[in-house]
Amino acid sequence: MPDVLTAARSEQQQRRVAGALRARGLAAGDRVVLAVPGSASYVSVVLGAARSGVVPVPLDPRLTLHERDAIVADVSPRLVVTDEADLLALLDGPEAELDASPRCRPMHFTSGTTGRPKGVWSGMLSPDDAAALVAEERDLWGFAPDDLDLVVSPVYHSAPLRFATGTILAGGSVAVLPRFDPAPFLTAVAELRPTSMFCVPAHLQRLFAHVDDHGLRPDVSSFRLVAHAGAPCPEAVRRRAHDLFGVDVVWEFYGSTEGQFTACPAPEWIARPGTLGRARPGRVVTADADGQLWCTVPAWAEFTYWDAPDKTARAWHDTPDGRAFSVGDLGRVDDDGHVFLDSRREDLIITGGVNVYPAEVEAVLQTVEGLVDVAVHGRDDERWGQRVCAAYVGDVDEAALRAVAEERLAPPKRPKTYVRHDALPRTATGKVRRTEL
Repeated sequence: MPDVLTAARSEQQQRRVAGALRARGLAAGDRVVLAVPGSASYVSVVLGAARSGVVPVPLDPRLTLHERDAIVADVSPRLVVTDEADLLALLDGPEAELDASPRCRPMHFTSGTTGRPKGVWSGMLSPDDAAALVAEERDLWGFAPDDLDLVVSPVYHSAPLRFATGTILAGGSVAVLPRFDPAPFLTAVAELRPTSMFCVPAHLQRLFAHVDDHGLRPDVSSFRLVAHAGAPCPEAVRRRAHDLFGVDVVWEFYGSTEGQFTACPAPEWIARPGTLGRARPGRVVTADADGQLWCTVPAWAEFTYWDAPDKTARAWHDTPDGRAFSVGDLGRVDDDGHVFLDSRREDLIITGGVNVYPAEVEAVLQTVEGLVDVAVHGRDDERWGQRVCAAYVGDVDEAALRAVAEERLAPPKRPKTYVRHDALPRTATGKVRRTEL
């Protein structure tokens, strides 16, 4: 059973972390790389650093030395933590004073599914902006002292870490599962009665398969918030989540390491299937003439790419609503402000001069019974420039996939190649590594 970290215990740990960092010579603006598995203590280390002005740089501990060393060289940290013992040692420092709110956002690195990872840097925040950042998350997600956030995704990723730190800062508690596995997850839910969690659609798929295989009817009534993001959620999985957890409990949000665009409660999606919701409070989402989505953000949500001014300049431009950023995603915004995503620009397939959005093709193929997972991607083709390909998982006949594609998709959108896999290569946050397909 995972350890429960209360806000009171975390506050003491954070003060010791601040003292330990200061004793090692780290000052405001210095960076500390955290390349260790997630734990409840990890949350305290991140908050203790950020509330003393030291910038946490969370990294996936599964990175190879080659990958990690490139990032370390990029950010020039004063301290690199690579094992659990070193992390726990930071909890034994002398207690030091902390700011009321984190003075910066952790510097997360983009997943690198389409290129070299980039550090996302918010800069040091003014006291007012730091407080506004905490208040914004609390107002949107309702973090409260009686919350227990169950962390089921790797806590070193941006979304699960935001939910965990937001809960602690609101006076609540967190529990961190070492990894997601349906059986231990259900045990934790039964014994801890958590109130919130962030997950990715792959977690929900595995949970439902386990429940069905074992004929279970789990009691998940303790949850007031189940938020999913990170990858497109198949409609059948989404509706199953609504049925299990409750329509008033399930939310989806759309964003990236760089920033958050929208938040969508389940009733809003039911009224407009396919929407990602409206822009979060304080933001405006628009689509330009090419269908690229842009989002204005408050001052505390602005960012640059670390030591990459050219990439930063390409990510931002001025709009009538203010300064806006884009991560290259393509979509549309209806007259009521509801956002719909077509595809990530990097995933766009251009075949014979026709734009094909993988998400559209995947949504059609997902209606075939027996399909567990699918990813549509492009491959070089001498005749067409690119050809549409589908990688899939499940006990389903290729002929059935071809039949539904022929029925519902125009010829350029129909996959020319189908390849069955035991599992699709995904990042820890659920994104398909299309470059590996």
